[in-house]
Amino acid sequence: MSSSQVHIESPFHAGEQAVQKRLGVSDIEDWARKVVRPILPEEHRAFHTALPFLVAAARDRDGRPWATLLSGPEGFVTSPDPRSLVLQTKPGAGDPLEGSLVAGADIGILGIELSNRRRNRVNGRILDDRAGALVFAVDQSFGNCPQYIREREWTRVAEQPATPATKGRRLTPSQRAWIAAADTLFIASGHRGDSDSPTFGMDASHRGGDPGFVEVADETRLVFPDYAGNNHFNTIGNLLLDPRAGLLFVDFESGSLLHLTGRASIDWDSDAVARVPGARRLVAFDIEAIVERREAVPLRWDAGAESVRSLRLVEKIRESADVTSFVFEARDGGPLQAFEAGQHLPIELHVPDFEQPVRRTYSLSGAPDNDRYRISVKREPRGAASRQLHDRLEPGAIMDARKPAGEFLLPCSGCPIVLVSAGVGVTPMVSMLNALAVEDNERPVWFVHGARDGDHHPLADEVRRLAAMRPGIHVHVAYSRPRPSDTAGFDYDSEGRADGALLAGLVDDPRAHYLLCGPTGFMADVQTDLERRNVPTAHIHSESFGPAG
Repeated sequence: MSSSQVHIESPFHAGEQAVQKRLGVSDIEDWARKVVRPILPEEHRAFHTALPFLVAAARDRDGRPWATLLSGPEGFVTSPDPRSLVLQTKPGAGDPLEGSLVAGADIGILGIELSNRRRNRVNGRILDDRAGALVFAVDQSFGNCPQYIREREWTRVAEQPATPATKGRRLTPSQRAWIAAADTLFIASGHRGDSDSPTFGMDASHRGGDPGFVEVADETRLVFPDYAGNNHFNTIGNLLLDPRAGLLFVDFESGSLLHLTGRASIDWDSDAVARVPGARRLVAFDIEAIVERREAVPLRWDAGAESVRSLRLVEKIRESADVTSFVFEARDGGPLQAFEAGQHLPIELHVPDFEQPVRRTYSLSGAPDNDRYRISVKREPRGAASRQLHDRLEPGAIMDARKPAGEFLLPCSGCPIVLVSAGVGVTPMVSMLNALAVEDNERPVWFVHGARDGDHHPLADEVRRLAAMRPGIHVHVAYSRPRPSDTAGFDYDSEGRADGALLAGLVDDPRAHYLLCGPTGFMADVQTDLERRNVPTAHIHSESFGPAG
């Protein structure tokens, strides 16, 4: 199947689909068909092959799942083609997966770069395990959002002689302390059905939170929260069908690894869930075996994970009925970290009744050459962070933030650009339009936005002002339900939705790159229409968001 073809088969197995149905998010499937691929896109190939380690999930010879780190010298991962990776490494001495990664074995791989909070997952099988290398065949690959990843810079150290692994069935006091202080864990889960569906196999996933987010209930039981994510429910769906799982805790300062295997159960909605701020579910993990390996990998990460900057709110601007802009400057008056148009700002808010800060990621909506940060946030009736921002945060308030991040960027320096958004998905597009309006060229730009009506159309005046700054910028606004007071030809250009049919009538340039942002159903529909018009997949770029994203 070529990268431009659409998946016919569902990208989810029965367990994942059951969780999505239970939680009312089955509409994610249309979008997932676009982003869950049977190959590694070029940007994923470049990402994985530049990493110093990969997280791997597989089963040992007794069928027990484990998670581990696979590391090697620079360039130890290569990608000969979009369907494979070659890893010049194998699990080390004492690793619970030592000798288990053989031809035919299921394996899930997570590539994660802690310094920029980027992660991509790829699941598949081992094709060959000879000559000290692992040849990995891709079944599914997809990206993940950057939530709950702590920023850490890594360094490489000299290989140390392997020390004997410590094995057990109950956590020692030092292991309990290790877990209680952790802000990161990796989880291995899997499901293998009767057929050869690419949805079956192993999956390696990341979980993160504040130190202490994993509760050590006793010597054999852990409990940790499952926060809002991408609604794929790969891990939870696996556990629904096969409760066996593996956990991995990393001591980032020493390179030591703590591997656990056991069985997981899901607490969907008890009173205990409500007592954990931000948790959507709780996962209880009953330990069956433990392997501790000291200085197991020749990598070290800084201990801080705290590249936090205090910001002061200097302006609060109502942009529409439900969107408000918040403008921040550095609390200390110094310069802020530069950002690129399309990136997002990870923030931390202190919300009443929440013991720990609430973390959210919002797109930056202002000009990237500004010395301030602006985010434009939709108020969600049940959103703890958005309600705190809208209802309680006033100019002068202090908020913590991490440095801007994200890969949703303008893809080329001179190609025609089509910015397509709906609802509050307009926010990164306005930042991009700010950048495009001051470029030193006149490449064509189309800004296409869909809103309900004039009362729900944020940043409209700014878009018109930017479009008038240079030739070649075209704006088209579609209102799905215009009010009688909305003026056709001024407030909006057409009645209906911003969709593929509308784009077909506006843009006829095979060089154009399309950037999409909005609800997942909107983006799935637009991407389908673009592909039907033979727009190359490499020319379609997207950013999803949600109330907690």
